[in-house]
Amino acid sequence: MNKVEFSSEEIQAFVARPRYDPAVILSKDAACPRISVIVPSFNQAQFLERTFLSILNQNYPNTEIIVMDGGSRDGSVEIIQRYAPYISYWTSDPDKGQPSAINKGFEKASGDLVGWQNSDDLYLPGFFHVIAESFRVYPRAQLFTGNIYTVDETDHITWASRFPPFSANHLIYLDWNLSSQAVFLKRQLATQVGPLREDIPIGFDWDWFIRVGKVMQPHGSILHRVYGGCYRIHSASKFSTQAYESRWRIETQILRSHGIRVKEELPYLQQPWWQRRFFQFRMKAFNFLLYKPAPLFQHLRPLFIWFLAKVGTVCEGFA
Repeated sequence: MNKVEFSSEEIQAFVARPRYDPAVILSKDAACPRISVIVPSFNQAQFLERTFLSILNQNYPNTEIIVMDGGSRDGSVEIIQRYAPYISYWTSDPDKGQPSAINKGFEKASGDLVGWQNSDDLYLPGFFHVIAESFRVYPRAQLFTGNIYTVDETDHITWASRFPPFSANHLIYLDWNLSSQAVFLKRQLATQVGPLREDIPIGFDWDWFIRVGKVMQPHGSILHRVYGGCYRIHSASKFSTQAYESRWRIETQILRSHGIRVKEELPYLQQPWWQRRFFQFRMKAFNFLLYKPAPLFQHLRPLFIWFLAKVGTVCEGFA
């Protein structure tokens, strides 16, 4: 059985050195669904090798790695070349930014499942095998998500994010309920959603996942209890360098593009949306019924998971 939760020491060890079998990685076993990972990269040599190892150390036999580097000059290209035997396609040329790199990677992807991993972020042990098994067991599913950790420069956990079942309205009105570091989609769904917006430097992932929720079929999502990835916050990350005012202007524009009324003079968390109260209650209910270890909730959990599957979301690993 795959582990569900990980310590900082386990994450650090997982990406400290190669742990994969080259014969397995290169086998391209057609009996396993192909998983395509796009790695958009620009001057992240400090973290890039750990990102590659988090993919390769899955030891998954049908992985397609596509690296879209924006012309790095910090040693990233040398790292890419070191792992080139396991990379299906890579380039290092000036581009129009991260969303453009991801879009170009999606165009080249041939996997049954697709996702992207930023060049400073990580996957966690066994996640590819968990997703592949869900792909086989639930043929109607289109979106596969897991929980994530936030980590620092040294892969030390600073926060654990436990998500409720995916909802585009939750994503709009309350908070993130998935994160690209632990998300895969069927390639057909990604194609249906269309490219990420290239006219904004941040928020393009938020906008894209809202669009995913709008076109996804009923009963199309699977939430995994396992922690599947790590989102890294460091001094050079966009989260750290982007001023709140410029971020909020972009977020306001995104919300309005989805038909949401916004009072621009108020911060996001002070917007007078009645929907926020509903999703706050929903989040608390899911936290208790899916994640709390108390005997009462453990007793109710199988019934609750059965109900969720009937109304639209399969929850794996919670029983």
